[in-house]
Amino acid sequence: MRFPATLVLLLTLGPAVTIAQPPAAPRTHAEITNFEETTSYADVLRFVNDVVEASPLARSERFGASEEDRVLPLLMLSDPGIVTPAEARKLGRPIVLVMANIHAGEVEGKEAALMLARRLTTGDLQPLLTQAVVLIAPIYNADGNERVSLDNRRAQNGPVGGVGTRENAKGLDLNRDFMKLDSAEARSLVGLLNRWDPHVIVDLHTTNGSYHAYHLTYAPPLNPNTDPRLTAFARERLLPTVRQTTEQRHGVRTYYYGNFTTEAGTPHPPLVDPARPGDVVWRTFDHRPRFGTNYAGLRNRLAVLSEAYSYVDFARRVRSTEAFVEEVLRYVAAHGKEIQTLIAQVDRDTADGARAGTHAPLGVEFVGEALPDPVEILVSDVRTTVNPRSGHEMREMTEQVSPVRMKDYGLFGAARTVPMPRGWLIPGPSVANGRLTLALERLRVHGVVIEELAADATVEVERFFIEGITRAERPFQGRYETRLRGRMDAARFLAPAGSLFVPAGQPLGRLAFYLLEAESDDGFVTWNVIDDGLAAGETYPIYRVTNATPLKLK
Repeated sequence: MRFPATLVLLLTLGPAVTIAQPPAAPRTHAEITNFEETTSYADVLRFVNDVVEASPLARSERFGASEEDRVLPLLMLSDPGIVTPAEARKLGRPIVLVMANIHAGEVEGKEAALMLARRLTTGDLQPLLTQAVVLIAPIYNADGNERVSLDNRRAQNGPVGGVGTRENAKGLDLNRDFMKLDSAEARSLVGLLNRWDPHVIVDLHTTNGSYHAYHLTYAPPLNPNTDPRLTAFARERLLPTVRQTTEQRHGVRTYYYGNFTTEAGTPHPPLVDPARPGDVVWRTFDHRPRFGTNYAGLRNRLAVLSEAYSYVDFARRVRSTEAFVEEVLRYVAAHGKEIQTLIAQVDRDTADGARAGTHAPLGVEFVGEALPDPVEILVSDVRTTVNPRSGHEMREMTEQVSPVRMKDYGLFGAARTVPMPRGWLIPGPSVANGRLTLALERLRVHGVVIEELAADATVEVERFFIEGITRAERPFQGRYETRLRGRMDAARFLAPAGSLFVPAGQPLGRLAFYLLEAESDDGFVTWNVIDDGLAAGETYPIYRVTNATPLKLK
């Protein structure tokens, strides 16, 4: 974004001498303050500019803006340097997006991402840029970052100077906005995904909760509608290797994200007594694609959630996150061709299977599932310490590590599935009266292909007849979560020219299914994007196309 540093002209009593002064490696505000404070938005922008000035391997752009119109910066790192997605793809390397600060009270990822950018461009990790393109979005929730307070996340073990807020300026949790796209930030980020199309997405967070003994926990996409080949690659190859190398090279203990609950799924106290664990189990968080890594799985991409443990001191949380992401980058760089081949095949199979009518059914109801065998979970305890600036109590993990064998509910399965249709038909009158205007706009933002019928066509469809509606009494994230109950009726329908057709036969077919299906648990119905006219006795306004005859499209 800025021109390279100029030469410094030193004038002496003798002849003029021109000496090129290499720019000093930038340091984060966290490093400068000995990890007592986190980096501000302005300091992030300065750091990004300094990285670009210091190395020809770094470029930067804005990928969007926040609700308060702060520029959202993106670093593009590669050897040779690249500026556009086309240049990145021409290199034939895997593209990795590292995104941080989606929750601006969880600042470890922001600091670690900036430090990694420095090492990738002017330090020991430069060789990785000959094998992968690395994109870094270091401050996604820019507005929340600027709302620093000593009262935010008070029990967290630093930084003692305070952190920002979980929500953005509109009070929205950006890690619940990936399907409805109500925030300017989410629409900007999905636009980045559409343009750069990264093969791997790493989403950096911080967690509190149960008193375990891991410095960092992680998760792959958890939605069962993700292609099983991607899930298997993450769980059987990428993550086990990264776990091993992160501990061997950096001394950082990691495991799959979870919290303690009872076998029945009710909350359990955060502390587990290793001598008498009772019926405690380890349980992961959620399958729904409102969460970013689950959303990425429906886009047919590998994704990794990183959760530093908030009861570890701030400096070590940053270093643990840095180490974990470093090892993910090393793995992706070493297996780049295989990852690219896998993702290209999943994209093709998603599109071809839906066109041919051979795509596997997808889930509309889901249930948590345990791994086949119990595992050893490392448990610990916390002690209290005092924030010297605020006087608030903070919690600090002890090093009294005890393994406890328990069930690991780290998976989800589909409790009920429905066939993948050939696509979804939006009849012309529905478009004309504006009933689905917002849904169409959001589909386009997601990157889902929408086509138009060039002529009238008789189409075999399934129409969902609404028998009941369940709508939350209280708003969540500005919306009233909604579910439909009903039944499908088969029909032959005369669709007029100009009707819209969303083909399932496209790489984003799994995402389109989740957004458009009437019974989806996290789609447009859930979030009131499709809401007008929904009532018992009415027909859902989007029809499932079942006939194999191709439609004549513009």
